[in-house]
Amino acid sequence: MDWMGKPYHSLDFMLRERFGEKVYKVALNGGMSCPNRDGTLGTGGCIFCSAGGSGDFAASSRLSITEQIGSQTDAIRRKRPVNKFVAYFQAYTNTYAPVDYLRKIFTEAISHPDIVALSIGTRPDCLGKDVLELLRDLNRIKPVWVELGLQTMHDKTAAYIRRGYPLSCFEAAVANLHQRHLDCIVHTILGLPGEKERDMLETISYLNLLPIQGVKLQLLHVLQGTDLAVDYLNGKFQVLSQEEYIRLVIACLSRLRPDIVIHRLTGDGPESLLIAPLWSKAKRTVLNQLHHQMKMQHVWQGISCTVPSETP
Repeated sequence: MDWMGKPYHSLDFMLRERFGEKVYKVALNGGMSCPNRDGTLGTGGCIFCSAGGSGDFAASSRLSITEQIGSQTDAIRRKRPVNKFVAYFQAYTNTYAPVDYLRKIFTEAISHPDIVALSIGTRPDCLGKDVLELLRDLNRIKPVWVELGLQTMHDKTAAYIRRGYPLSCFEAAVANLHQRHLDCIVHTILGLPGEKERDMLETISYLNLLPIQGVKLQLLHVLQGTDLAVDYLNGKFQVLSQEEYIRLVIACLSRLRPDIVIHRLTGDGPESLLIAPLWSKAKRTVLNQLHHQMKMQHVWQGISCTVPSETP
């Protein structure tokens, strides 16, 4: 299989197939909080989450949704000709608000003429029936994707990172999204403290059994101001080296179902906050090396067929 020159089913390939051209994401901020921050579940958030609620690259919530879209699309168009965009609600938990407010901001985004799809990052415990029905209705206008932060299937690690919900809650959310024909994208983190390679690959194998459409493989970033940074600076764990990460990603991709779209393979840590691993700043270099290694090893997503080097 060859997805437009890449050895995996990339988001770029999927978007070009679906919309006929290059499509970019614009990161939006709906001004929401998170039950893991406002005291409902906790006050510190997940152990790795920055003060920006993983929305460090999102637009300012002081702007309207239309203004946020305009400012970001204008910035992208100053660099390259782009006609179509995905509205990505990224910061904090983007279904953690009254449904009337969600209807207002999501409708404003999906109605924008330059927006071809809506992507909403949230928690599986923040998808009540009223929210699910709203997302189903919006999905009839333009595609709606729901991004769920699983990170790991393992209870011990989930407790350490203060995820705040059981695996059964995640499974119920995936089933509810599938029932309403909403695409589900799952976030996983590679390199979480205490997890061995087999633990991470078990999470990947688990995802293969679920009716999901996309995956984000996120390198663990240690960011300033997080409780994870305290543990790292106290020597409680080590981050992955570039070589270890590339080998691990290849192992994950060789196991993932070929129909699952890869939305991310490393991630961006804000340079002003990033403590480790510093090699992750060279994102393009990492991706180029990953592509080279996969092709040299004859590994494609869902297929691992390493050929000896002496074979012509």
